[in-house]
Amino acid sequence: MLDVAVIADPAAASSSLDPIRSRILAALAEPGSAAMLAVRLGLPRQKVNYHLRELERFGLVELDSERRKGNVTERVYRACAASYVISPGALGAISPDPSRAPDQLSARWLLALGSRLVQEVAELLGGASRAKRRVATFGIDAEVRFASAADRAAFAQELSQAVAALVGRYHDESAAGGRTHRVVVGMHQIPTVAPGAENEAGQENRP
Repeated sequence: MLDVAVIADPAAASSSLDPIRSRILAALAEPGSAAMLAVRLGLPRQKVNYHLRELERFGLVELDSERRKGNVTERVYRACAASYVISPGALGAISPDPSRAPDQLSARWLLALGSRLVQEVAELLGGASRAKRRVATFGIDAEVRFASAADRAAFAQELSQAVAALVGRYHDESAAGGRTHRVVVGMHQIPTVAPGAENEAGQENRP
């Protein structure tokens, strides 16, 4: 089972968002049959069977094993991943595009950058999976607590300069056989209120 799988197909994304199917996917972290899932989730077996077939059709669950119970063959399923991410690419033309309004101080632009990252890494994973190869990536996740807005602004300035210097040092436009990589650096406050809630000013937070 994969730790995270990306759903890029719009129909598969729609299927996964069905409340009953998302419950089935969560329950199938441990393999189970339709009968077992019906008991776990308190749903009719016939309904579970229908949703299992749909999830299998879109490649979100897979057959784990089959076993005979009297005259019946019981199919045991498992989720293909422990968790799923829906690629913004599933939205087609309305997926976020960070090139539309670049603004380093905009939370919405940062969100668009993150969306593009998910979409591009998902495409890489798909190609690597077909070629049975690994994807070369690198990530850093850190937390920093600023004493003031001035410190936050100074940190952002120093970080920008450091990244620009590194990119300038290693970027080689004329390298034969070189591969272009994307570097994304973002900074945001860790949410302390429910998603969608306004800040004290009722506006978008900006560093």
